[in-house]
Amino acid sequence: MAEDLAEYGMEQIATALRACRKELTGKLTLAAILQRVQAADGRPDPNEAWALALAASDEFDSVVLTDEIQLALGAARPILDAGDKVGARMSFLSAYQRQVDTARREGKPVNWALSPGFDQQRRVMAVEEAGRLGRLAAPVVEEYRARLTHEPITQDGAAIAGLITGKSAMPSPEVRERLQEIKQSVLATQAEREQRRSDGIAKRREAFEHNRKLQLEALEQLKERRA
Repeated sequence: MAEDLAEYGMEQIATALRACRKELTGKLTLAAILQRVQAADGRPDPNEAWALALAASDEFDSVVLTDEIQLALGAARPILDAGDKVGARMSFLSAYQRQVDTARREGKPVNWALSPGFDQQRRVMAVEEAGRLGRLAAPVVEEYRARLTHEPITQDGAAIAGLITGKSAMPSPEVRERLQEIKQSVLATQAEREQRRSDGIAKRREAFEHNRKLQLEALEQLKERRA
């Protein structure tokens, strides 16, 4: 059980064990502990994830999403674009649960990233709201804010009027291209951050296996001395 829980943080495990002590009426099991550890990993439940995905499907809106929501939305988007909202929801929920199960099985922490829309004001508002909800750390919020406001995008007259009045307007092709560049930059940063996390998990597992090997060797030596 200790080996299976080694990839999780001590505080996560302690919180899950406290919940088990208060909630379980039967035998303590690994499944019960893992269920509570995973439920506290910050990933939204399927219905909340679907609501975020729907908001992200609006090309003007900006939403902060998890990796699993973005992947599941990609699977459901063709059905959603075809106008079958019920079918799209079913496809999304199925894909989302698979992605979440895989991420939790591999011990990946939740990762939130901005999916930018055309409305510049909404992009900044989405990042700040995610910061208030604890989905983005303060340094990440500042990084996004600086990136989104450092170089204002020149839009055509209709889009500028839309920003002034608060009403969205379709940007010019140049603006669309610039937004795609921003999106690619965000995704690249996200991929780099994910790689660092994966490397960290691999190093912790390697250290755990090394310590486990040393302990087994020490036990064998102790047995030989006693014999």
